[in-house]
Amino acid sequence: MRIADLRTPAALVDLDALERNAVRMGANAARLGVRLRPHVKTHKTLEAARLQVRGQFGGITVSTLAEAAFFAAGGFSDITYAVPVAPAKLADAAELAGRIERLNLLVDHPDAAAAVETCARERRAVLSVFLKVDCGYHRAGVDPTRAESAALAAGLAASPHLDFRGILTHAGHSYRCRGADDIRTVAAQERDVMTQFAGRLRAAGVRVEEVSIGSTPTLAVADDLSGVTEVRPGNYAFFDATQAAIGSCALDDVAFSVLVTVIGRYPERRELLLDGGALALSRDPGPAHVDPECGYGVVCAAGGAPLPGWRVVSLSQEHALARSAQGLPAAAFPIGSRLRVLPNHSCLAAALFERYAVVRGDLVVDEWRPARGW
Repeated sequence: MRIADLRTPAALVDLDALERNAVRMGANAARLGVRLRPHVKTHKTLEAARLQVRGQFGGITVSTLAEAAFFAAGGFSDITYAVPVAPAKLADAAELAGRIERLNLLVDHPDAAAAVETCARERRAVLSVFLKVDCGYHRAGVDPTRAESAALAAGLAASPHLDFRGILTHAGHSYRCRGADDIRTVAAQERDVMTQFAGRLRAAGVRVEEVSIGSTPTLAVADDLSGVTEVRPGNYAFFDATQAAIGSCALDDVAFSVLVTVIGRYPERRELLLDGGALALSRDPGPAHVDPECGYGVVCAAGGAPLPGWRVVSLSQEHALARSAQGLPAAAFPIGSRLRVLPNHSCLAAALFERYAVVRGDLVVDEWRPARGW
């Protein structure tokens, strides 16, 4: 099958680009002297995860228990569930932990820590835990400067029912950067916050085996990760329009796109109507801090080359409007012709599809089915 034979909207994974991205991030981790535990939430497929761990130690990161179970069934046995665990999910998490080599759980509050400890004690098991740390993103995690954060870490380490693995963070604020130099500043902050906190804990007698950090932007440009033991980037597998805009990658590195069909043509407005809307591209606003007019994705020709001056300017459920800064040539983009869109956020856009068409050039070489659910 060729791309032209696909029904639209269709999720395309450029296998050549994905393989390059996986090799490059693996080389980055080796250069920086850290283990690579890739996050697999971007694609949620066994096939892409196997490419990401090739040449690495084999551990992965997930964001849902459904993903954890899916990848465990697919042969992955060292998994970090990188969301603070809800008490209601602990029974399922503990059951899964008993079936694989290791399932690392996250806590960032004494009540959550107590719930994990109670679950482990009642099951006469030992559960692996990380303490989630806020390194500046302010989404989740303890404040590493506060005494109660160190006390929580000490309590986790002292429990006979818990295997305290160490501390973990995510520099999600790197997505607000404007270029590689800004990202390097955040990467240094991420490293320093974590290594300094680890140093204070160790000085107080708390064993900290792992110092785990992770974001695609910081790992794409970091030049020194001294004191860090592992990294957990994920979006790099696919990249997207946002990563290219903030300086994490080039547009040629983006491995995920959405194939759409032109279903309306309006030369007087310089607009095309496409058959892929919010349920194919997502409504992620993208890098508006870099380009307030970025729209909802980069419009490309059917072969994948970006079309200068084009933007996806509005979305409804099943439709998108793409607008050109110039006029529409009379013979260009007829009804039924195909375009591709590089979405602002590939993780969200990919999650809207039940299957991906895996392509090399214009040939469809495979079909991947991602995990779904929570």
